[in-house]
Amino acid sequence: MRVIGLMSGTSLDGVDAALIETDGVRVSGLGRARTTPYGAALRGRLRGLIADGEGASAEDVAEVEAELTHVHAQAVAGLGEAAELIGFHGQTILHAPERGITRQIGDAALLARLTGISVACDFRLADVAAGGQGAPLVPVFHQALAGGALERPVLVVNIGGVANVTYVGAGDVLLACDTGPGCALLDDWMLARTGVAVDRDGRAALAGRVDQGTLGRWLADPYFSLPAPKSLDRQHFAGVLEQLEGMSTEDGAATLAAFTARAIAACRLPERPLRVLVAGGGRHNPAIMVALRAAMGAPVAPVEDLGWDGDALEAQCFGFLAARVVRGLALSFPGTTGVPGPMLGGRVVGAAD
Repeated sequence: MRVIGLMSGTSLDGVDAALIETDGVRVSGLGRARTTPYGAALRGRLRGLIADGEGASAEDVAEVEAELTHVHAQAVAGLGEAAELIGFHGQTILHAPERGITRQIGDAALLARLTGISVACDFRLADVAAGGQGAPLVPVFHQALAGGALERPVLVVNIGGVANVTYVGAGDVLLACDTGPGCALLDDWMLARTGVAVDRDGRAALAGRVDQGTLGRWLADPYFSLPAPKSLDRQHFAGVLEQLEGMSTEDGAATLAAFTARAIAACRLPERPLRVLVAGGGRHNPAIMVALRAAMGAPVAPVEDLGWDGDALEAQCFGFLAARVVRGLALSFPGTTGVPGPMLGGRVVGAAD
């Protein structure tokens, strides 16, 4: 199938769209990829919904959801590729699997009407309802991409707003979890200090000094002692920014970049990976990559070393998962989300529905 995958992650920077050719088991081709940025006003409203959590009004959610869906339709049109199906993740505004809650906004029926293409959606709901973490869902795609070509064990790291890892071991052992903050805290810090929600090229972090005492307190959070699989809401560590008051912009950025790397390295794995492959926006930040290389004890490289597109990987994944929804194949597994057994999920909305 030719599927367009769409992903708007916790970094809140926009919608990634990517074409993938797949049967939901193998990847036969990867096509164009493109990012459609969110406007500042929409990004601000999304931040407000996330901050409000369950207190967000139905009217506010519905208004933002409609605008968000139109941006996703623009992303599909802008890609300029014909497809049989769309994989639509939507925007997560609340993730609390310990309470059986995960909420992604986005109107699949509206997207199907706007694009004229059937839409697969609601990828996480069945997993969470069955007692799973609902995240991460990328491991089965990482496993398909790795195929038999990579010597194992290998670790694939995605550093988006929240960071997550996929461990692919010998005999197709698959283990995954959210490790901790990715770029979300650093982006929020830079937005508050500079008005721009990114540490471009890691300039601030590279110019600062890590506050080791603060970093040690953060790494003592009970989350890091939990075994995988486990997952995080974007807001779990939001309070750490208050502890940076009094620091320079640069020192705060350096400490946050180190936190991302050290949290990834703290993940308990069955064996030390032979190599670490990094995707997501965080791989563009040299300060994070330097800290990760120092912490991992294994070669660390961007996924582009294998010819993969680290900016499109999650969008491609949701195209892959959409094909699995259509074929009735499992999306998550005990080792990836803690669900009791291989779990089907998602639903398909037709363009005429």
